[in-house]
Amino acid sequence: MSGFSAEHVSAQTGRRFLVTGANAGIGFEVARILAARGAAVVLACRDAARAEAAMARIADDVPGADLSFVRLDLADLDQVREAAAAVRAGPRIDVLVNNAGVMIPPRSLTAQGFELQFGVNHLGTFAFTGLIHGHVDDRIVVTASLAHKSGTIDFSDLDARRGYHGWSRYQVSKLANLSYMFELDRRLGAAGRATQAIGAHPGVALTELTRHLPWPLRSMTPLATPFFNSAAQGAWPTLQAATGAHVQGGDYLGPQGLGEISGASGPARATKAARDPKLGRELWERSVDLTGVDPGI
Repeated sequence: MSGFSAEHVSAQTGRRFLVTGANAGIGFEVARILAARGAAVVLACRDAARAEAAMARIADDVPGADLSFVRLDLADLDQVREAAAAVRAGPRIDVLVNNAGVMIPPRSLTAQGFELQFGVNHLGTFAFTGLIHGHVDDRIVVTASLAHKSGTIDFSDLDARRGYHGWSRYQVSKLANLSYMFELDRRLGAAGRATQAIGAHPGVALTELTRHLPWPLRSMTPLATPFFNSAAQGAWPTLQAATGAHVQGGDYLGPQGLGEISGASGPARATKAARDPKLGRELWERSVDLTGVDPGI
């Protein structure tokens, strides 16, 4: 099947990428391939020890790789501000890859009291991007999911106080991610910025994000492996969004196999809700209110 894969990533010498959640899974694979193509890569991760271990693994594969680390905890908006300040104090970024996220954990809250999946996957990403977008020159990649297709955002219950179901809250957070990407790209364009926003989803990729799946589903994972993407394959849409020669702002990319579950990367389908400018504007305005971060675009 035709499409974009790691072998299509061109030389990236002289370019700087910041990848959130780069210590494991898809984020690690994205960082590894970018480093192998000559890019400088900033790993933005919550845990310094795990980030150092990831950089050591990449350096083993790519001797002389230009790697650095910034601590980023999307579950704490105060720490997000610290991370953003550190990024702005350093060299400019060509591409920001928003990859970090959580998936169906037990009900828990961020440091500021938001439901964890919406708080990390959307609000943390919104705040971090909003604080550094002026420091990003080319592309901002936002990671969505097939799960967005079943998501519905209830602005009266963003913290799931009326009841928590992990999978439905993940769907909400991923619809928020994709709606935000489209709204961000619209606003960047209206502001006359050269920077563009692009969305990507990995299909169904077997990464550590699946660790919170119920045991019956986790026990079946080895049987499903041939039909799903590995972490390396799941990274292909993100790599295309970050480096693809013909990618434009507002594009949404994902696997080209049946149901967009696996395979090489290419155009993906977003729901009408995700593309709805009215939803995008309302989500943006509520996100500004909740995070206290106004991106100014």
